[in-house]
Amino acid sequence: MNITVDQDKCCGAGTCVLLAPDVFDQRDEDGIVVLLDEKPPAELHDIVREAASVCPGVAISLSENA
Repeated sequence: MNITVDQDKCCGAGTCVLLAPDVFDQRDEDGIVVLLDEKPPAELHDIVREAASVCPGVAISLSENA
Protein backbone atom coordinates (compact mmCIF):
# COMPACT_ATOMS: atom_id res chain seq x y z
CA MET A 1 0.00 0.00 0.00
CA ASN A 2 1.17 3.49 -0.87
CA ILE A 3 -0.54 6.56 0.61
CA THR A 4 -0.63 10.11 -0.67
CA VAL A 5 -2.40 13.09 0.84
CA ASP A 6 -3.58 16.29 -0.78
CA GLN A 7 -3.14 18.99 1.83
CA ASP A 8 -5.16 21.41 -0.32
CA LYS A 9 -8.23 19.17 0.05
CA CYS A 10 -7.79 18.57 3.78
CA CYS A 11 -10.34 20.33 5.99
CA GLY A 12 -8.57 19.46 9.25
CA ALA A 13 -11.26 17.19 10.68
CA GLY A 14 -8.61 14.89 12.17
CA THR A 15 -10.50 11.65 11.68
CA CYS A 16 -7.48 10.07 10.01
CA VAL A 17 -5.30 10.90 13.02
CA LEU A 18 -7.83 9.44 15.43
CA LEU A 19 -8.01 6.22 13.43
CA ALA A 20 -4.36 5.80 12.41
CA PRO A 21 -2.05 7.98 14.54
CA ASP A 22 1.02 6.01 13.41
CA VAL A 23 0.32 7.00 9.81
CA PHE A 24 -1.25 10.48 10.01
CA ASP A 25 -0.72 13.61 12.08
CA GLN A 26 -1.90 17.21 11.87
CA ARG A 27 0.00 20.47 11.65
CA ASP A 28 -0.28 22.40 14.90
CA GLU A 29 -1.01 25.73 13.25
CA ASP A 30 -4.01 24.74 11.13
CA GLY A 31 -4.83 21.04 11.61
CA ILE A 32 -3.93 20.06 8.04
CA VAL A 33 -2.96 16.42 7.57
CA VAL A 34 0.68 15.35 7.70
CA LEU A 35 1.62 11.93 6.34
CA LEU A 36 3.96 10.11 8.72
CA ASP A 37 4.25 6.79 6.85
CA GLU A 38 3.53 6.58 3.12
CA LYS A 39 4.01 2.79 3.10
CA PRO A 40 2.57 1.48 6.37
CA PRO A 41 2.93 -2.14 7.45
CA ALA A 42 0.25 -4.63 6.43
CA GLU A 43 -1.33 -4.70 9.88
CA LEU A 44 -2.35 -1.04 9.44
CA HIS A 45 -3.85 -1.36 5.95
CA ASP A 46 -7.44 -1.93 7.07
CA ILE A 47 -7.48 1.07 9.40
CA VAL A 48 -5.80 3.25 6.76
CA ARG A 49 -8.49 2.22 4.25
CA GLU A 50 -11.12 3.21 6.80
CA ALA A 51 -9.42 6.56 7.42
CA ALA A 52 -9.38 7.26 3.69
CA SER A 53 -13.03 6.27 3.30
CA VAL A 54 -14.26 8.58 6.07
CA CYS A 55 -12.09 11.58 5.15
CA PRO A 56 -14.58 14.44 4.62
CA GLY A 57 -12.20 16.28 2.28
CA VAL A 58 -11.33 13.18 0.26
CA ALA A 59 -7.69 14.15 0.83
CA ILE A 60 -6.28 10.64 1.23
CA SER A 61 -5.45 8.49 -1.80
CA LEU A 62 -4.40 4.86 -1.63
CA SER A 63 -2.58 2.70 -4.11
CA GLU A 64 -2.78 -0.98 -3.33
CA ASN A 65 -0.13 -2.07 -5.82
CA ALA A 66 2.86 -0.48 -4.09
